Parts: sequence; C-alpha cells; structure tokens
Amino acid sequence: MGDHKEQPLRVGAAVRRRRRSLDLTLAVVAERSGLSVPFLSQIENDRARPSTSSLEKLADALRTTAVELLAAADPACSVDVVRAEDTETSAPEPRSRSLVRGHHQMHATEFTGDHEAGREFQYRNDQLMYVADGAVEIEAEGRAYRLGRGDTLYLTGGVRHRWRATVADTRVVVVAVAEHIEAVRNRKR
Repeated sequence: MGDHKEQPLRVGAAVRRRRRSLDLTLAVVAERSGLSVPFLSQIENDRARPSTSSLEKLADALRTTAVELLAAADPACSVDVVRAEDTETSAPEPRSRSLVRGHHQMHATEFTGDHEAGREFQYRNDQLMYVADGAVEIEAEGRAYRLGRGDTLYLTGGVRHRWRATVADTRVVVVAVAEHIEAVRNRKR
C-alpha cells in the first residue's frame, strides 16, 4: 500500500513535458498526430487515457516512443510513504536522501552531516531550508545567517547561496519547487 508500483501510470504530465521541451503547441501536436486538440488537452490533464494506438500516434508526433512516454509517466499516486529504512545507506557522513519519489511539483531532500561548504547553489524556484538537528551557517545575498534546530530560511528562486554545518550530525531538510515547474512571478492584476 502506498507503493508506486501498485498504482496505474499517468502519462499526461510526461506528454506535456515532452511537448514543451520541443516548444510545440497542442495544435501542432494535433496536426502531426491526427488527434484533436481537446483530446490532447484531456490526456495532458489526465482526464483521458489514450489507447495504445493513440499513444503511438502521440509519441510519433513528439519524436519519441510510447515506451519512453510510459517510462517518464507519473504514478497515479496521491499519497506515498518514504520510509527511513528504505533509503538508509552505510555510507559515511555526509549523506543526502530524497524524501519524495518520482517526478512531482515539489522535491524534498534531507542532508546529514557537512558537505562542500564552498559549493554555491542557485535554484530556479523557491526553496525552504529547515534545520532538523544541529546548526548551519548560510550565506545569501552577501549576508550570513546562523540557524539552529527548528529554524527555517526561505529563499526566493534565483538567489545564490552556500551553506555549511557548524555542528556534527547536523540534519537539514530542503523543500523546493521542482525545477521543471515554471513559477509565476509578478502576475498582473
């Protein structure tokens, strides 16, 4: 229960990602595949499941294969549990583990121990850093921040930053909007 392998695949997001990566409109894909724009929209929004024949036509229009589209599909899973024992390794500190499986709108990673303190990060979208245990120093926009257990730091997408653990066995959880998501900024009212 809660295992992705038990869930049917949702191919819509994979189709949308592939179409957008090729900079194609729904109308162009419809013309190439012989499928209607409304049907393609329903597929992309997972309101319709394409037949094998339709999936093959769609794959041809997107210059890929049905197998590749299915491999990139998201599991139809709204709840998933990632257990600590499923991701634990015997690797020495430092280490990181993903707290979210699959291709989703948000990603979460737990970092334990220190890492390359000189490494600079810059993410396309917003992220939140939460110190679960220990303490860290974070440098962002020319300022240094010291965070202890239970503290959080929010970074807007595009902000360059670096961080380092200042206490042994520090655990930091980073939750971020996935890189494939186009964040909407400064919406006109």
